[in-house]
Amino acid sequence: MQITVEPKPAGQVEADALIVPVFEGRKDARFGAADLFNSGEVAGKPLELTLLHHAPGVRATRVLLAGGGKPEKFDAAEMRRLSGAAVRFLKAKSIKNVAFALDPEFGGDGYASAVIEGAILGDFEPDRYKTSDDKKSIDGFALAAGTPGLDTAVERGRIVGEAQNFTRDLVNQPANRLTPLAMADVARKMAAESGLECEVLDRDEMEKLGMGALLGVAQGSAEPPVMIVLGYRPADARASVHLGLVGKGVTFDTGGISIKPADGMEKMKYDMAGGAAMIGAMRAIAQLRPAIRVSAFVPCVENMPGSRAQRPGDIVTAMNGKTIEVVNTDAEGRLILADALTYARRRGCTHLVDAATLTGAVVVALGHLNAGLFASEDGMRDRVLAASRAEGERMWPLPLEEDYKEYLKSSFADIANVGGRWGGAVTAAIFLKEFAEDTPWTHLDIAGTAWLDESKPYLAKGPTGLPVRTLVRLAMDWKD
Repeated sequence: MQITVEPKPAGQVEADALIVPVFEGRKDARFGAADLFNSGEVAGKPLELTLLHHAPGVRATRVLLAGGGKPEKFDAAEMRRLSGAAVRFLKAKSIKNVAFALDPEFGGDGYASAVIEGAILGDFEPDRYKTSDDKKSIDGFALAAGTPGLDTAVERGRIVGEAQNFTRDLVNQPANRLTPLAMADVARKMAAESGLECEVLDRDEMEKLGMGALLGVAQGSAEPPVMIVLGYRPADARASVHLGLVGKGVTFDTGGISIKPADGMEKMKYDMAGGAAMIGAMRAIAQLRPAIRVSAFVPCVENMPGSRAQRPGDIVTAMNGKTIEVVNTDAEGRLILADALTYARRRGCTHLVDAATLTGAVVVALGHLNAGLFASEDGMRDRVLAASRAEGERMWPLPLEEDYKEYLKSSFADIANVGGRWGGAVTAAIFLKEFAEDTPWTHLDIAGTAWLDESKPYLAKGPTGLPVRTLVRLAMDWKD
């Protein structure tokens, strides 16, 4: 999709279709729409879409009236959804060149970025492996803006939107195509193109470092594990801050010996969504260049029930020396993250954020609308929440009280990898806290929000790319 800015009135922009936001309670008379408002055919309700042909006063062949809802509730997140929904509506009709009329009331940088992000996200389809020749996409997208100086905001929207789609495409790869080694190759290529540092630790290197928790998960698969490390280091970095982004990279999760039910297991290719988000976020960070140093750590494994697979009851030793009783081999994500968090601390990270499709329990608690957020201190919680709210990625704080550690008691090791039936998302976070130790840390459980089982008007079915936008905003807005 080619993106341009047209610094002229929207009616003068030539396009196959012009998207015009309209709002509840405002009878918009532009482009011959007055009669439609008066008759009630158009009300401006959220994501209400009405296509007009050969509308008066406009050079575009068509005008799409896109409902924004109540103007007092309209924000950048709503703008992103509106733009995505409009693009998906138009491309389904084989329309190729689109313009967007940026309303003067909602014409600031944040709204301009959101328009571009929404268009890029809406144009994405998870159809890489379809061989039909009827795939549809938007070729050109122009922002018609009377407000000058929006080029930087538009470029930011492009960078972040493309990073999110990069992540979505990675998450959507089947496990026979995206093994841990293949995921490392993707990271290396991206790093070389973006000017990032990249190193990949193999099994021997991880054994020397004592990553027994990670390697225990990997031993049931013929596919070798890796630890991907990406680094962004600005020339004028604030020496006191080194943000570490840690993402779960289980390229396929059978559950191991504690095998999952067959129904829905095909979706377990998405169990590396947290790791993919870290790689995607680093892609955007490299281009946007925040003032702080940022590193990403992505432990990648397959969790398979092979003849060498770890068993329930096995005891492994993590990199920080703690022993772990593996009560359930399907609680593998926290095991690989344990060693990754320790390694990030050893590499000098002063603040940590991890993201993982970690528990079904968080979906029971919050559904598919909010990611679960756990933080070791109020400062980190507030930083991440502020970034998520600014980007429209919904997150909800959950408790991280020390009493929950009682659920993880083991008679045979320092800690068990699962508790009982209750508070599963909380006990998973409590487990990880043992390895973040005293470093300011936030854990994002994205099991319910990293994947859409059904398409939305503004997003295709499949990976969402969450929490790429939050992570990028966190790095860009960091203040000491």
